[in-house]
Amino acid sequence: MFKELKSDLPASIVVFFVALPLCLGIALASGAPLFAGIIAGIVGGIVVGIASGSPLGVSGPAAGLAVIVLSAITTLGSWPAFLLTVVLTGIIQLILGFAKAGFIAYFFPSSVIKGMLTGIGLLIILKQIPHALGYDKDVEGDLSYYQVDGEDTLSSIASAFDAVTAGAILIAAISIVILILWDVVLIKKHKLFQLIQGPIVVVFVGILMDYFYQNGLLNFSLSEGHLVKLPVVHNIMEFYNQFTFPDFSAISNPEVWKIAVVMAIVASLETLLCVEATDKLDPYKRVTPTNRELKAQGLGNIVSGLIGGLPVTQVIVRSSANITFGAKTKLSAILHGVFLLFSAITIGGMLNMIPLASLAAILIMVGYKLAKPAIIKQMYQLGGEQFVPFAATVIGILATDLLKGITIGMVFGIFYTLRHSYRNAYSMNDVITRDDGRDVHHIVLAEEVSFFNKASIIQALEAIPSDSKVIIDCTNSKSIAYDVAEYIQNYRRSATLKNIAVHTIKFVEPA
Repeated sequence: MFKELKSDLPASIVVFFVALPLCLGIALASGAPLFAGIIAGIVGGIVVGIASGSPLGVSGPAAGLAVIVLSAITTLGSWPAFLLTVVLTGIIQLILGFAKAGFIAYFFPSSVIKGMLTGIGLLIILKQIPHALGYDKDVEGDLSYYQVDGEDTLSSIASAFDAVTAGAILIAAISIVILILWDVVLIKKHKLFQLIQGPIVVVFVGILMDYFYQNGLLNFSLSEGHLVKLPVVHNIMEFYNQFTFPDFSAISNPEVWKIAVVMAIVASLETLLCVEATDKLDPYKRVTPTNRELKAQGLGNIVSGLIGGLPVTQVIVRSSANITFGAKTKLSAILHGVFLLFSAITIGGMLNMIPLASLAAILIMVGYKLAKPAIIKQMYQLGGEQFVPFAATVIGILATDLLKGITIGMVFGIFYTLRHSYRNAYSMNDVITRDDGRDVHHIVLAEEVSFFNKASIIQALEAIPSDSKVIIDCTNSKSIAYDVAEYIQNYRRSATLKNIAVHTIKFVEPA
């Protein structure tokens, strides 16, 4: 596991810096205690990281569950009761893993997954622009169009330009220059620049610049709202006191079970989507065992719920940052969880010196690498069948949220699948021969004939003129849907009214 430490360690530090404000922001958006987000991040890194078979995926609290969590806490009226739903969510995911439900991941079309990555990339950029300008009203980790602060993605950017903070802009601008310089020039010059990642330098430069601001060495300033806000504990006991335990007496409440089922479904879908996306980004093209991932997520949610954490999923923002900055094995995800644990106990005060503008610059670079113009151009060149679901997914994610955007893309993907099925239900011999004065039409049915093919087969048979002969050849067909078989059976009877002779080959009569 440690053989790629020189790559995994720097990447894990970057992911740690990215994950820290996201954990806090998602907790805030969920209406949960801030430390619940940190606990979920620690569990997602260490527990899920060890149990998972994903080489590059990173787990933690997910923005997609924030609205569900907020509503659930309100409905149950108790944080300990909600923690019980997190434990039950994990148990359900374990059952799904053992039931081998992970196969669902393989039904997401490639065009939709690529659209998801591009959409998330663009969304990250749009969401980080306000933070780069010093407008930090919306919490980090909010990935929905309609934000928890009452604004939407576009109005938040407009508001940011009306309330810019020069000190934040300067930090963000210098940070982006450092990242580009590191990526394009320095990393090729010396191995030292491969070991020390640009984002680590950016964080320390941001802390240094804020120090200069505070001491009057630079004529700018940042308020506390422009910095990371990690709850500070001073010893192990204070950290332990942040833990909350589930209220098992709520087990008989039907609302607890309803919420657990909903969270298990949503968390599992988000995880499986992220697994597919992460595997596509993996430079080594490794394949994550999806059933094992569901079990790992289930274990993570059980542990997180038992000690007072938010529900966890595999998350694309942290996973893509992990890949972007050079991770090679799952050690990176585990180490980021260890760093979260260590920092929460020991150096919370120091971490609260990190400007959000520095982290915004890092995330903007992650977003750009996910949504490079070359990817959009490539999908366009593949034609409408690939580009339309891709574009629909991107637009859907930007206009709604991750799961709704994926659903919109899937609708377009299914449309093209059905159109393919409709067009390939049969082949008709273009050569029409004469037999006893009749035109002969030879229709060969496809290998798999589903009820989706019924319309095209009806259309073809109804178009055959009177006084003809038709041969319906089922030799190649392994499966013919009952609806289609029933229609063919009825057609043989009705065809006599048009003086059409129907001959079938290897057609099995429906019961």
